[in-house]
Amino acid sequence: MAARHRSWGQIHLLLACALVAAVLLSLSIGSFYFSPAQIFRFVGHWLGLAPIAPEGALDLNVFATLRVPRVLLCGVTGATLGVSGALMQGLFRNPIVEPGLAGTSSGAALGASTVFVFGNTALAFTSPLGTAAVPVMAFVGGFLATLLVYRIATLFGHTDVLALLLAGIAVNAMCNAGTGFLSYIARDPQARNITFWNLGTFTTADWRGTLLVTAIFLPCLWFILRRGKDLNALMLGEDDAAFIGFDPDKLVFRLLILNTLIVSVATAMVGVIAFVGLIVPHMMRLLRSSDYRFLLPASALFGALLMEVIDVVARIVIRPAELPVGIITALIGAPIFLWILLAYRRRIAT
Repeated sequence: MAARHRSWGQIHLLLACALVAAVLLSLSIGSFYFSPAQIFRFVGHWLGLAPIAPEGALDLNVFATLRVPRVLLCGVTGATLGVSGALMQGLFRNPIVEPGLAGTSSGAALGASTVFVFGNTALAFTSPLGTAAVPVMAFVGGFLATLLVYRIATLFGHTDVLALLLAGIAVNAMCNAGTGFLSYIARDPQARNITFWNLGTFTTADWRGTLLVTAIFLPCLWFILRRGKDLNALMLGEDDAAFIGFDPDKLVFRLLILNTLIVSVATAMVGVIAFVGLIVPHMMRLLRSSDYRFLLPASALFGALLMEVIDVVARIVIRPAELPVGIITALIGAPIFLWILLAYRRRIAT
């Protein structure tokens, strides 16, 4: 047991080191290039150790107000999607589930688009929320969509894969239809914003959004990481989990709320980014273990790492323009999803 935990810790440390390297790379590359020496000088300036010359004030301003919040939001979003994918696969007891497939992302998109089109002051029940209307409505839409898929998939007491896929397709179609209708009736600037937002992007990242996503994610992550043993028990089946002392219904409900909260807030800030929650946990399982005590922190670290790398690619592939990250994740994730689905069906058949 101790040796296994040491091997887990070594992988977590390796992923953390790779994440630090990816963050430094992401901080450097963009419309403005910042050398590692400049980055350390800026950090030293914030710590009061290194003064910045007047000619470097513009670079410091761009770095502090544009680059740093984007990189941080990118990492937190990747960690959110990675943890969410692992968590949902545990709750549904199925390795092909991810927030997009289960309706969470499309439901959150529909809720947020409602505020985009009608405005938080035009909706009586969201006007008191002010700037929090978008993440709140994203949470409501994501939670209702996910709960509907979950109820259909577990209608007969166990998770049915076919029912899960069909329910996810149906709920996603309904939510996408609602978002499409809102885009149709919206004015041109609103419609463009919804379309661009649905592709997933970090170009609008600022400190307010970054701090909001981080402030929601960190306490939820702390609670989720403590539920690794519970998720291992849940994988045995709800009856067996109850027999050994767990309350499956309470566990699933609490984790479903936390999962929807972190995904919805991230989606409200950066848009819909598909397949990250599917790829990350699956790769971590192949790397070492399906034990959720290993899988949850590993998925958070690798999700952040993967998203930082994808964001760097998005900035340089069609320079000086920028490619939405959702396009890249879909191009990578869709073939991997088909491979995972075929492998899963082959294993069931044998």
